[in-house]
Amino acid sequence: MKNPSKIIRAENLTWPGLARKDYKTDGSGFRDVSRYVLFGEREDESGLNMQTRYFEIGEGGYSSLERHRHPHTVVIAKGRGSMILGDRFVQLEAMDAIYIAPETVHQFHADRGEPMGFLCIVDRYRDRPEIPKNEAELAEWIPDPDVRKKARI
Repeated sequence: MKNPSKIIRAENLTWPGLARKDYKTDGSGFRDVSRYVLFGEREDESGLNMQTRYFEIGEGGYSSLERHRHPHTVVIAKGRGSMILGDRFVQLEAMDAIYIAPETVHQFHADRGEPMGFLCIVDRYRDRPEIPKNEAELAEWIPDPDVRKKARI
């Protein structure tokens, strides 16, 4: 059996030979986000039960506001920004590590004058995220009006 261990060399937080992908291919509620799937998607990585991904949000961009049943972890690798995490709006710095528990509303923002990049480790097989359907549902998800006004949907 061939040893599937490997190293994927980075060049300025890009990975030559790996496809840079759009964040999502459908929907709205996000702006200027791209991603790389580093591990957990290819056939020779079938032993992994998780994916390691890198996301980059351009200056002024944001991810979708969502929640889902699976947990995941995030480490800010580049830049600064902020995020909605449950009922809080918090500032983020490079190398901050975040645990997002199941059913926690979250959204990342590159709103501090620079792009923000982060590594995200998540289950390989997982449920699809929920996105609020309207302003009333958004108010249920985020009761605090000061936090809710930061949400981009």
